Amino acid sequence: MLNWRIDYSNLASRNKEEHTRIMPTLSQLVRKGRKSKITKRDTPALQACPQRRGVCVRVYTSTPKKPNSALRKVARVRLTNGIEVTSYIPGIGHNLQEHSVVLIRGGRIKDLPGVRYHVVRGALDTVGVTERKQSRSKYGVKKDL
Repeated sequence: MLNWRIDYSNLASRNKEEHTRIMPTLSQLVRKGRKSKITKRDTPALQACPQRRGVCVRVYTSTPKKPNSALRKVARVRLTNGIEVTSYIPGIGHNLQEHSVVLIRGGRIKDLPGVRYHVVRGALDTVGVTERKQSRSKYGVKKDL
């Protein structure tokens, strides 16, 4: 008859060495301290500025990720700091062309991969959305009197 007994003693000691993390002693903490986690920025191209000015390099439409279907209007923009980013043009209709000067703010589009910025409507060469009555401040529309 075969002996099916397996010796786990060697295996257990090896895994224990690999997977357990020993806590630092007080003297080690005094000498080195703890490393603080570095948080990654959502909008690195803005370089800690609220907005940036840029020039449109290309204005085109893009299709969103799987469950959604549309033609989202986006622009490739070269910022004043030399970085080139893809930004979303919100609202219905726009007047942007190549060489248009635009203002960019942070804010990603969830269903467009790589689009982490918005064009600010109503600023510089970008006109506001025509005939907009609600949420006007987001689309650069003045009060209708």
